[in-house]
Amino acid sequence: MENNPLVAAFFDERTFSVQYVVADPETRKCAIIDPVLDFDEKSGATGTRNADRLLDHIAAEKLELAWILDTHPHADHFSAASYLKAKTGVPTAIGERIIEVQKLWRDIYNWPELAVDGSQWDRLFADGDRFRIGNLDVSVMHSPGHTLASITYVVGDAAFIHDTLFMPDSGSARADFPGGSASRLWQSIQAILALPEDTRLFTGHDYQPGGREPRWESTVAEQKCGNNHLTQNRTEAEFVAVREARDRTLPMPKLILHALQVNINGARLPEPEANGKRYLKFPLDALDGAVW
Repeated sequence: MENNPLVAAFFDERTFSVQYVVADPETRKCAIIDPVLDFDEKSGATGTRNADRLLDHIAAEKLELAWILDTHPHADHFSAASYLKAKTGVPTAIGERIIEVQKLWRDIYNWPELAVDGSQWDRLFADGDRFRIGNLDVSVMHSPGHTLASITYVVGDAAFIHDTLFMPDSGSARADFPGGSASRLWQSIQAILALPEDTRLFTGHDYQPGGREPRWESTVAEQKCGNNHLTQNRTEAEFVAVREARDRTLPMPKLILHALQVNINGARLPEPEANGKRYLKFPLDALDGAVW
C-alpha cells in the first residue's frame, strides 16, 4: 500500500488544468498539487469553486491535508495556494528556482518592492529533496524547460509531471516563455522517462485533441511507445527543432501577464488600494515577438 498513493484528479474546464489530491491510504494524510483559483479576465471576478471542491473532497474522504504544492509558477491560471493556506494553515511549497523566475518577472513588471527570495512560500524544494505525506515518501526532481522553476513530485509509484509531457496524443509542453528552453525540456523528459516503466504519470493540462474527453493519467511505458513528440523525434536535436518551430506559431496564454504577477508572489492577490479594490498591473509590449 505504501507505494500506491490514492490520486484524485479535478479538471478545470476554463483553463484545461488538472488539480490533484494525493493521499496516503494508511494515515489518510494528503497533499494538494497545482490548485486553481478561479478568475474571469472579462469581468475581473475571482472565485474559489475549484479550490473549495478540493477541500470538499478532503472532508468527504476523511483525509488530513499536510501540504499545498505547486509544480511551477503557472502562466495560464492563478494558483489557489494562498487561499488554501488561509483556510487550512497548511504549509505551501514550490521549487527553489522560483527565485530566478521572480527576478526575471520583477524586471518585466517593474516591481522593485517584490521580495525575490522565495519567502512567500513555507518551503522551497531543491532537486533530490525528499519529504513525506504520511507514510508516503516523496522525492523532488528539478524539471526545467517549460519554466526555469518547474519540478516533478514523485510520490510512490506516481509522478506529477506538470507541463513537461501531456497525454501521448498531445505531445509535450511549450518552452518559449521567458526562461524556457526546449533543450532543457528534452532533458527533463528523459529524466522522467527513466523512472520505472509502470510509474503513473499525471500531467498538468489536457487540451482534449479532437474534442475527446479530458485525460490526465498515463505511464512511463505508454509515453515511451506512444507520445507523438517522442516517437517522431528520437534525438534531442530533432525534438528541439520541432518544439521551437511549433512554439513560434503559438500565441501567449491569455492570462500570462495576469497570472504571473500573482503566482510569483506566492499566489497572493494584490493588496487592496485605498478604495478597498485590488488591481492587477501588466506591461504593454513586454513580450517581444509574441504571436497575436
